[in-house]
Amino acid sequence: MKQPLAYVHPDAKIADNVVIEPFVSIDHDVEIGEGTRIGSSVTILPGTRIGKNCKIFPGAVIGATPQDLKFKGEYTTVEIGDNNTIREFVTINRGTAARGKTVIGDNNLLMAYVHVAHDCKVGSNIILVNNVQLAGEVVVDDWAILGGMTAIHQFCHIGTHVMISGGSLVRKDVPPFIKAGREPLSYVGINSIGLRRRNFNNDKIREVQEIYRYIYQKGLNTAQAVEIIEAEMPATPERDEVLLFVKDSKRGIIRGYFPD
Repeated sequence: MKQPLAYVHPDAKIADNVVIEPFVSIDHDVEIGEGTRIGSSVTILPGTRIGKNCKIFPGAVIGATPQDLKFKGEYTTVEIGDNNTIREFVTINRGTAARGKTVIGDNNLLMAYVHVAHDCKVGSNIILVNNVQLAGEVVVDDWAILGGMTAIHQFCHIGTHVMISGGSLVRKDVPPFIKAGREPLSYVGINSIGLRRRNFNNDKIREVQEIYRYIYQKGLNTAQAVEIIEAEMPATPERDEVLLFVKDSKRGIIRGYFPD
């Protein structure tokens, strides 16, 4: 259903039951899946793909060209999955030659004024609270929660089930299953409440705690901690996920907890 005051390019592919409110602008080379609702004054630009049952609130701009001086007009996309809520004035830029696309998974909540820059990869079941700012080529894994006003440096990787305190400046990678806070951003414990809500049992939570004792609380450097964890702890999906994250980190992981 399109309101008469909305503009939809004739080449856009819009499912029959998409709701398009007044003053929306939808350009060519856009695809929108069934059940999605586009709020007033939303702008959707070429190269945007939006899945089913998304809710996009007034003022959002999706698919704008990257804010990257290396961008030379190459063809790139924004790909957004199903069941996402994108609140007021969120901006999501399309990719560059670096990765070719900006990707957002399913079941995410992007609160007002969130910015997702070029070539970011945002997983599923994630909450980006008001004014979270993701620089280019940031990766955010499933189930992460980023507090309001958090700014993520370019190329950083945020692990699965992470919770980051509001107002944080994230300059390094944040490994899975933990809480991060303080300035500079530091490990402040595992995200035990979040893990319980997602059906991790007590044994799994204790296992994750033991992994991070080696990494952050035993006076070891990261390479030493990884070596001991591999040698002394049995292989499990959680152990292997942490080890793979740490080994693959390009920027290095955040520091350990240092009391005042």
